[in-house]
Amino acid sequence: PGTSIAWVHREAEADYARIQAELEALVDDSLRALTGPGDAVWEANAGPLPVAGGAAMVVTASGSRPGGVTAETDGDGIVLTGEYARLVVGPEGTITSLVDLATGREAVAEGSALGVAQVFRDIPNQWDAWDIDADYRLSGVTLSDVDQLEVVRDGVGSPEVLVRRSFGSSTLTQRIALAGDRAAVVIRTDVDWHERQRLLKLGFGLDVHAERATSEIQFGHVHRPIHANTSWDAARFETPAQRWVHVGEAGYGFAVVNDAMHGHDIARTTRAGGGTTTTVRQSLLRAPLFPDPEADQGQHSFTTVLRLGATIADAVEEGYRLFVPPRRVRGGAGVAPLVAIDGGGAIVEAVKLAEDGSGDVVVRLYESLGGRAHPTLTLDPLLDAASAVRTDLHEDPAQDPTERLTVDGRRIGLELRPFEIVTLRIPRLG
Repeated sequence: PGTSIAWVHREAEADYARIQAELEALVDDSLRALTGPGDAVWEANAGPLPVAGGAAMVVTASGSRPGGVTAETDGDGIVLTGEYARLVVGPEGTITSLVDLATGREAVAEGSALGVAQVFRDIPNQWDAWDIDADYRLSGVTLSDVDQLEVVRDGVGSPEVLVRRSFGSSTLTQRIALAGDRAAVVIRTDVDWHERQRLLKLGFGLDVHAERATSEIQFGHVHRPIHANTSWDAARFETPAQRWVHVGEAGYGFAVVNDAMHGHDIARTTRAGGGTTTTVRQSLLRAPLFPDPEADQGQHSFTTVLRLGATIADAVEEGYRLFVPPRRVRGGAGVAPLVAIDGGGAIVEAVKLAEDGSGDVVVRLYESLGGRAHPTLTLDPLLDAASAVRTDLHEDPAQDPTERLTVDGRRIGLELRPFEIVTLRIPRLG
C-alpha cells in the first residue's frame, strides 16, 4: 500500500533515484547512437500516440514549439488567451473562468473555481497511513490567501501565472499555463509540506452534468456512478485512477489528468439557480503519524492537465502526453519507427526484445476505448511479419498463435475485443 517505516522509505528513495539516473543515461546513450553524430535538433517521441503533428514512436526533425498565448491584466485578474482557450486567474489565485474558444463553452461552474487547494483534518479511526475516513470532508479549509500572484515566462517564453501561498508550516507554488496546441490547461504544483494529520486536495468545479465518472486502470478504464444512493455507493467517497478521470455529458466532457497521484473524490451538486456542478478533486498529500511520523514531509511536485471538450480517446492521449513526453536531442539523422500502428483505439504499450535472448521483438498492444478495434501494424523491413505469432504475457506461444491475425507483406492486421491485451512475437530477418 506504500506505507512503511522510515528506514524503508529512505532506502526506496535512494534506490529509485539511482535507477532513474541509470535509465536516463541509457536513454541518452541510445538516442545518440540512433541519431548519429551531428548538431541538428530532433524530436524523439517514444510514446504510442502522435504529439504536435508528429508521428508516434519515432525521432523526427524538431519544429517550432506551439505558442501564441498572450497574457494581460483585467481588473484584479490575469487573463491568458491562446488559440484554443482563454482563462482568467482571480485575485485568490484560482481559475475563475475557462472558455473553450471552439465552442464558446464556459468550464467553470457558477460559484466555483478550478485549481482550488484545500486542506482537511485527516485522523482516521484506524490504520492511520492506510485509511481515509469519509468525515474528513466536514473540516475543509480553502487556501485563499496569496503571497505572490504574477505573470512569468517558461523556458520558451510562453506566459504562465505564478501563484505562491503559505499555510501552516508549508508553502504551495503553482504555475498555471495554457497549452499552445490544444484546449487544455496545465497546472504545475510544488509543495513544501510540513503538516501533521492533514490531507491536501486540488479541486476543479466543472459546469457539467455527469452521471458517472470514468477512471483509467491498467489497460483500460472503469465507470463509477456519481451518487451515494446505496451504502456501496457511499463507500466510494474516494476512488483510484491510474492517470486520468473523465466526466462528461452528452457531447462534451472534461479529462483531469495527473502525473503522480491516484486518489480522487468526485461529487455532483445542483446549484440553487439551476444547473449542475461536478467537482473533481485530486488527493495530493497526507501526513499520517504511523508507521512513519515523517511520511510525505518535504518537497513534492505534481502536474495536472485539464482537457476541455475531451472524449475518452482524448483522456488516453493526455495520459500518454504527460507520462511519455517528447525529448529534444541533437544528432545527424531521424529514426523511423520499428512498429507503426493504424487503427482507432488500439495502443502499442511496449516494444521490446524477447526475454529468452533470442533476438525476437515483442510488441504488446491493447484496446483502450472499450470497443472493437481493427488495427494494422506496419513493421520495419528487418522484421519477419510472416512469422509473427501471438503469445501470452510470459511470451510463450498462445493456444492459437495466429488467431484473428492476418499478414500482408510488412503489415499485420488484428482484431481486438474491448480492452483486450495482445502480445506478438516477431522474429528478425537474417
